[in-house]
Amino acid sequence: MSTQNAPKQPAAGENARTRPERTSGSGIPVPVVATADQLRGAQLEAPGVYPYTRGIFPDGYTGRLWTFRQYSGFGTAEESNQRYRFLLEQGQTGLSVALDLPTQCGYDPVDAMARSEVGKVGVSLSSLADAEVLFEGIDLTRISTSFTINGTAAIIYAMYLAVADKHGVPREKLTGTIQNDILKEYVARGTWIFPVKPSVRLIADSVLYSNDVSPRFNPISIAGAHVRDAGATAVEEIAYTLANGLAYVDELRRRGGDVDRFGRRLSFFFYVHMDFFDEVCKFRAARRIWARLMRSRYGVQDARAQHFRFGVVCGGSSLVSAQPYNNIIRVAVETMAAVLGGAQSIFTCAYDEPFQIPTEFSAELALRTQQIIAYESGVARTVDPLGGSYFVESHTDRMEEAILAVMREIEDYGGVIQAIEDGWLQLRIAERARERKLKIDRGETVVVGQNEFRRADQSEEFGEVFRLDPQAARRVVERYEAVRARRNGAEAQRALARLRQAAAKDGENLMPYLVDCCHAYATVGEMVRELKAQWGEFREPVRL
Repeated sequence: MSTQNAPKQPAAGENARTRPERTSGSGIPVPVVATADQLRGAQLEAPGVYPYTRGIFPDGYTGRLWTFRQYSGFGTAEESNQRYRFLLEQGQTGLSVALDLPTQCGYDPVDAMARSEVGKVGVSLSSLADAEVLFEGIDLTRISTSFTINGTAAIIYAMYLAVADKHGVPREKLTGTIQNDILKEYVARGTWIFPVKPSVRLIADSVLYSNDVSPRFNPISIAGAHVRDAGATAVEEIAYTLANGLAYVDELRRRGGDVDRFGRRLSFFFYVHMDFFDEVCKFRAARRIWARLMRSRYGVQDARAQHFRFGVVCGGSSLVSAQPYNNIIRVAVETMAAVLGGAQSIFTCAYDEPFQIPTEFSAELALRTQQIIAYESGVARTVDPLGGSYFVESHTDRMEEAILAVMREIEDYGGVIQAIEDGWLQLRIAERARERKLKIDRGETVVVGQNEFRRADQSEEFGEVFRLDPQAARRVVERYEAVRARRNGAEAQRALARLRQAAAKDGENLMPYLVDCCHAYATVGEMVRELKAQWGEFREPVRL
């Protein structure tokens, strides 16, 4: 286990409120006063200029604000459609679709493995019929749609294309993102299905296909968010994510992809936690690391293919159920860090997300947090307002050095895929999660209202309780059965058979076959079963 960025132990009798040591959440020393002699000395480039430390666009948010999203979806497609329409009416500028666990893991709602989870943490989407209802009345040419989905990402992307076809929307007008990052699932989250190599092949298929048919759509969002929530530091979050990104680029090049072309549609996704300057500086460092890697490692000349474009979640595991209204302040701080870090897309968690699906009230309040920062704070009036700060620039340099050191460890091990297949990376995350938990338990990390500043009579009361309709799962199953009864069964079986045959050929792009299956109203579970028949399933390595 590496000691890179490992937390230091406090002396006896010290805690986070008394000890004199000052380090960031990533273990990087923080000076009491930052001075000019702590800078590297190189002149800082302008925004929009390689390697893009100050942002990938010369006009920052003065030309266009970030996309306002709220992660939402629950129960049936009808219920989620109503929530989407409500949020769009309140000024949301992009959708972020939450899928339930059966959809994420490739099970139909009638499967015994799925029954207890249908519609619980996202919307159930088992066939094109559900997707048609989910986007009913929403103009897909004007709204950017993001899907947080990985193991079945290629299928959900195919379903979105099929919805566009049904609505007469040209595919080239579609904008949005599908997460489609399976590597971090093996490391931190667990909604994997297939072994590593065929899973990466499926991602390459969707990226290359999207470049041709939906060139404005981002077919992958390489995500550090979940490794961060699983315990990684800000430094490790960026390092692991960039290492995954390199693995995808290598696979796409192996498949004959032009990096100057597909590189324009690569995007990234992260959590923003509470160490304000770690968060701002990790994004500044990541922008220039990625740009330099794309140029030096792959010879990329197209500036757009060097751009590190990213979206964020403000919230996640930094939010707690103790004194839940404190989460409103946490999300506001994190949103400001995301804006000052230069995010292209932001969604803000609701204060009640640690313990329930957000209500309309809490979801609206989370959206208002972004809008107040965008329209009232003045922070978007100038590009990179923190640029040139002695502390921000020196901390960015140190974050960059630490990120590159972790990436070298992964490279020395044999690369990220080898590290995942052996369980080495999973063990690192588990160790870091344990360290983070111990620091909170010992009071070395203050969580206001949880381990410090608690009232003797403290209760965990909060406002409105969200209650999922107990009949939602029944209605999901009824639609599923009705779709199977009315579809052309022979056509669906022919499409599924063609998919299975194509999966046996390593060089065949599976996306056209998946789209055909969706148009034939084949279900997610049926498509996954065909692919499992060819590829098998991933078995998690056990490493002590």
